[in-house]
Amino acid sequence: MELKWVILVLAVLMYALVIVFQDKKVWFTTFAGILCIVLGMIFPGVIFGSAEGQVSRLFALTNAFGTLINWNVLMIYVGAMTIAALFLYSKVPAKIADWLVSIAPSTGVAIVLILAMTGIISIFVENVATVLVMAPIALSLCKKLEMNPTMFMVGLAVMSNLEGTATLVGDPPSMIFAAVANYNFNDFFIHEGKLSIFFVVQTGLLAGCIFFYIVFAHLKDKSAVQSEPVLSAFPAALMLVMIFGLAALSFASPSLSKIIPEGIMNLSSGLFVIILAAIGVLWYSANQKKNKSEVWTLIKELDWETIFFLMGIFVVVGAISGVGLLKEFANFLVHFCGGSKFLGFVVILAVSILISGFVDNVPYIMVMLPVAQQMGAGLGMGADLFMFALLVGSCLGGNLTPFGASANVVAMGIVKNEGYPMSFAKWLKVGGSFTIITTTASAIVLWLLWS
Repeated sequence: MELKWVILVLAVLMYALVIVFQDKKVWFTTFAGILCIVLGMIFPGVIFGSAEGQVSRLFALTNAFGTLINWNVLMIYVGAMTIAALFLYSKVPAKIADWLVSIAPSTGVAIVLILAMTGIISIFVENVATVLVMAPIALSLCKKLEMNPTMFMVGLAVMSNLEGTATLVGDPPSMIFAAVANYNFNDFFIHEGKLSIFFVVQTGLLAGCIFFYIVFAHLKDKSAVQSEPVLSAFPAALMLVMIFGLAALSFASPSLSKIIPEGIMNLSSGLFVIILAAIGVLWYSANQKKNKSEVWTLIKELDWETIFFLMGIFVVVGAISGVGLLKEFANFLVHFCGGSKFLGFVVILAVSILISGFVDNVPYIMVMLPVAQQMGAGLGMGADLFMFALLVGSCLGGNLTPFGASANVVAMGIVKNEGYPMSFAKWLKVGGSFTIITTTASAIVLWLLWS
């Protein structure tokens, strides 16, 4: 049995177990990653390549940990999560939502504004955290109106999932895409002189706001929620420094790369965000007078599971690529599409929506990004169009079902606790419609800009 089929069976088994046992997924990906490294050491040069033509068992180990695992992405994720947690602690997002309610001409418009703000916060804050900070505002407003909160909570989840795609720091899939496509922070806005993925996603946001305006337009009365005082503006300032600092690093990278060693330069964005996060934790401890236990709780409650999950996936995908399976799959798709760029675009988009509605989009996008690159090469064109289609389909497709994204699961849990359990069919009616509308709008703009 060829080694590539062993790797394929291992990967398929890993994905199947991740799907069935979501709460244990980090164990399966970690074990699969370790097994791939062991196989790479037993069969040096076959899976992870060789160092300057010299086959080495040690190279398999160092390549897996030093090259395949993208430490820059992981540092950005940990740092951004920390800053986001402090941002939510500061009560600034809740204060902004209160202000939106106060200026809106009707409750229906206020709800749409809160949903739009949820999306905007989610550009920089992890989706589940965004839903959790906005949920009390939504529930308070619904109780005042004696209104079923289900639609509002669904809106919070799907809008947060939508906008998590827009920037490099929005969600893990965007960070992974940036690592594979070699995109910096600014490339998400303008790339090769064209409007990039940020503006494509904003088309979906606009379509989503119109959708929910139609849903809530019947709410004409004016209402308000109880305002919460802001604890501090420092985390918001830290968030802004992170955003503009990443943008500045993107602009300065060509010049800095001439004077800074390549190894450090490749980690510059991650180091910058980690340093800002460390400053934030020191502020939380000293300025907010938090003891060691409270600081440890803040750090411990970050999404560390995703970090280790990503590390395992990085190695497994590297092994799949190393034995040539991704190239073979890409060639199959090129043959299936008959050389048609449009058919390839539609196939990647549609398949991504369907799969991401049921499967975690992180491992899916990690496998498929190299395939999208190979498809672009096979069709004699750049890979950006196909990679963008993959990113849009896999991230927006998570809105399709109640378990397509973690934010959806959290939203369902909240409405269930409020006494409004939600069925799969009811979610599909709202989430399915939202997914079709927002994805179609984004896909049209994406095709017009990048085809």
